[in-house]
Amino acid sequence: MKLGFITAILENYTYEQMMEFASVEGFECVEVACWPAGDAERRYAGVSHIDIGKVLEDNTYAEYIGNLSRAKGVEISSLAYYPNILDADQAKALACREHLRKVIMASAKLGVGMVTTFIGRDQTKTVEENLKIVRMVWPELLELAGANGVKIAIENCPMLFGADQWPGGQNLMTTPSNWRKIFEILPYDNLGINYDPSHFVWQMIDYIKPLYEFKDKIFHVHYKDIKVYRDKLEDCGTMAYPLQYMQPKLPGLGDIDWGKYVSALTDIGYDGYTCIEVEDKAFENNEKKVLDSLRLSKHYLKQFVI
Repeated sequence: MKLGFITAILENYTYEQMMEFASVEGFECVEVACWPAGDAERRYAGVSHIDIGKVLEDNTYAEYIGNLSRAKGVEISSLAYYPNILDADQAKALACREHLRKVIMASAKLGVGMVTTFIGRDQTKTVEENLKIVRMVWPELLELAGANGVKIAIENCPMLFGADQWPGGQNLMTTPSNWRKIFEILPYDNLGINYDPSHFVWQMIDYIKPLYEFKDKIFHVHYKDIKVYRDKLEDCGTMAYPLQYMQPKLPGLGDIDWGKYVSALTDIGYDGYTCIEVEDKAFENNEKKVLDSLRLSKHYLKQFVI
């Protein structure tokens, strides 16, 4: 397995600065944030270390991106763009889909061959209603990706944390049950999972068992921990806003047994990209803490990942 990180945490770094840090610190890969220009609606969104439009229009720039990656010895595991392409606001949804198409084509042009994203969800509609929308929207995107040799890895984050995402959340592909339904209606070989165990912890789902059932669909892996505060959970219950009873943490500082998790990955023969995702507010106060969060996470995970 190759160990890297999601670059969104280095929001003020250029592509060159980000790659230099990754190289000096001994990371083997990076999942590169590729959002369009504009104001972000939430934390970690709106960050872009590669100009997607420029990749598609400027061959020299595209070659430069690949050449620097090779020169630094840091592979690009995926181009990352995590919007809600099924937003109830059709203008937003269509804009997100258009940028996702560009990210897919840029991934192909750069020879990356992977895009990590969300399936999306209209948070005002039921699961059944959303499945019908998924069936209408996603085939065209998956066929575009497939025709260009690109895999789509969907993260299992519910995108339900507070009032802004209430009640349904903004990503439908969140549980093994929903995975089965989506893979049934979208039987594409290039559709898979970006597996993040932390999201199962606060949903009270076994985060090990699904690895075995969906082993052939795991295209990419995240390392992010989560801490469930049982006293708060017992006070507000699982129907509360999730951030009332849980908090994302660095790997090793939460509730996940990382030895068991990586052991299961080796059981199923996973030998691909694994990326640290930092969303721990305790390490966001300044640049030093942000950089230390990546160093600490790497130091902890290297006891399991070689």
